[in-house]
Amino acid sequence: MNKIVCAASAMALAMAMAIVQRASAQDTYIGPSAQPMENAQQQDNSQQVSYQQNAANQEPWSLDECIAYAIEHNINVRQRGLEARNGELAVTAAKDRFLPQVSASASESFAFGRGLTAENIYANRNTQNFNWNVNLNLPLFQGLQAVRQLDYAKADLCRLLQQWESAKDDITLNVIAQYLQVLACQELHNVAKIQYDLSVVQLERQRQLLDAGKVPELDVIESESQLAQNQVTLVTTQNDYQLALLDLAQLLEIDAEGFQIRPLESSGLKILSVEDVYQKALQNNHSILASRYSVTAAQKQVTLAKSGYIPTLSFYAGLGSSYYKVSGFENSGFSKQMRDNFSKTLGFSLSIPIFDAFNTRNNLRRANVSLLSAELSLEQAQNSLYKAIAQAYQQAVGAEEKLKSSEKAVAATKAAFEGMQDKYDYGKANATEYEQARAAYIRSLAEQVQARYESALRTRILDFYNKD
Repeated sequence: MNKIVCAASAMALAMAMAIVQRASAQDTYIGPSAQPMENAQQQDNSQQVSYQQNAANQEPWSLDECIAYAIEHNINVRQRGLEARNGELAVTAAKDRFLPQVSASASESFAFGRGLTAENIYANRNTQNFNWNVNLNLPLFQGLQAVRQLDYAKADLCRLLQQWESAKDDITLNVIAQYLQVLACQELHNVAKIQYDLSVVQLERQRQLLDAGKVPELDVIESESQLAQNQVTLVTTQNDYQLALLDLAQLLEIDAEGFQIRPLESSGLKILSVEDVYQKALQNNHSILASRYSVTAAQKQVTLAKSGYIPTLSFYAGLGSSYYKVSGFENSGFSKQMRDNFSKTLGFSLSIPIFDAFNTRNNLRRANVSLLSAELSLEQAQNSLYKAIAQAYQQAVGAEEKLKSSEKAVAATKAAFEGMQDKYDYGKANATEYEQARAAYIRSLAEQVQARYESALRTRILDFYNKD
């Protein structure tokens, strides 16, 4: 009998290992493979040291450095990474369901006082009881629940991985937008400085003319007033630049003190068509892929819920023995009782679901509702993506046209201002005309800066959605 139990236990363990190996061999993900989170956390250590050195030396940061640092340290991205780690653990747990369960137990009890004897009378007796057992349970057929649970865990892991990548995409777009905002504010501040310097020169010239008696004192007062207004504009643009730089530093989760960025080189990006970008984004955008895997996971959940209608079959085996002692009577020794009371069990257990208080039916209905919700979320994500691409395209086209017009306006207003300055120097134009020409020139410079960075931002967004 011992040989039968041992052989059955060995066969059960062999079957379990074969099932696990087969599950591992078929472990094919629908999406990107799950990279261990520990490796993901260690892969950018050298870059992190470089970023810290830049901050310590107050060296300007490039756009790529800002994006890489934000992706590594952003709290939302890190949270998504932890969720993906939980998804990996869920896949591991689903594989472990194919393994047998082995348990061992031992107990010892003592009884004192009156108790019912074998002769059906009560007597004062002290008893001692000890027993132990080892049990093995191997699920042979779980109504496909283990297989379907593993399929669902894989699909859900793919969803979590894509959501992690989508969070990286979001922070990348935010960094690009804020980076360009800082550069735009910096150039607007430079324009304000040009305006302020012109006002300083104008005021000095007016004072010289006043000393020579060629202009009334009112012209000097107007120049001083204009200089004060331009100084306010200069301070405002400087504050806007510092605030934009602070927002970027906070987005990177770093200290803003000493933080500076580098200017961007011309990217030479072209405005891509909406349909081309959208069709490519449908295949590669992580947000869309995450929504698709949500639908796949919901479909697996529906299949898993149906498993509740299928019977289950399992194999079990056990070993055990016991020792019993009654005070006042002659009792066999511990070793002898252990040998005499040694027991072996093995068998099969079949469970057929007949009525489970509609638990399986309700689970299936909830799974179907979740599937419909996932499909709607996918449709909404596709609509939102198309809307974002279409808006970026229209804004890019508008910014490009505005940039061309502003370049012409800058050339025209600059020529007009230089001509007006010559006329004003020879007394053929008054201060009002001079100030109007200067204001038009400064305004065209500011509009050119805004159009250039608006065009750069929108074309970069289109290029980002068009990536492989």
